[in-house]
Amino acid sequence: MIKIKVSNLNNGRYDFSFVGKVSDLDIPEPYEGDFTTIIDLNKFDNQIIIDAETGIPAKLVCDRCAREFNSVIKSSFKTVYLFRNHFDESDDEPEDIIYLHPDADKIDLDKDVRDFAILAVPMKKLCTEDCKGLCPKCGKNLNDGLCDCKDVIIDSRWEKLQQLKIKNN
Repeated sequence: MIKIKVSNLNNGRYDFSFVGKVSDLDIPEPYEGDFTTIIDLNKFDNQIIIDAETGIPAKLVCDRCAREFNSVIKSSFKTVYLFRNHFDESDDEPEDIIYLHPDADKIDLDKDVRDFAILAVPMKKLCTEDCKGLCPKCGKNLNDGLCDCKDVIIDSRWEKLQQLKIKNN
């Protein structure tokens, strides 16, 4: 799906844009719909440098208020492809360097886009940065307004801090 034909490219900078379906990349939930990948490719005599950025729509559930929301999750990566006639598996090269045979005609980026998209799902999913969450007593979504809970039981260890908070307000 995301393949760049490099055999006929001259040295220089090239921009590519790909649009496709999430299902074509076999990316699991929470992703859905169509993705967009923008690629900046720089070709030199002995290497190709690719900078890629992907945006994929996702349906997430907020970790604080449990409300579903839609978001576009962005991921990016940079990879260097070196042209080499022979490959030595024992080389301790960084993971972002890939060796290509000088006769290679294309670069397939499907796996990279998929892997970086999976890693880009945030650990803490928030509908907004200032999400207030749920009332721990009644479960009301505090983003919709205050609840009617009045008898908040404060752990005695926090009582002095609560007094400071009241005093400073």
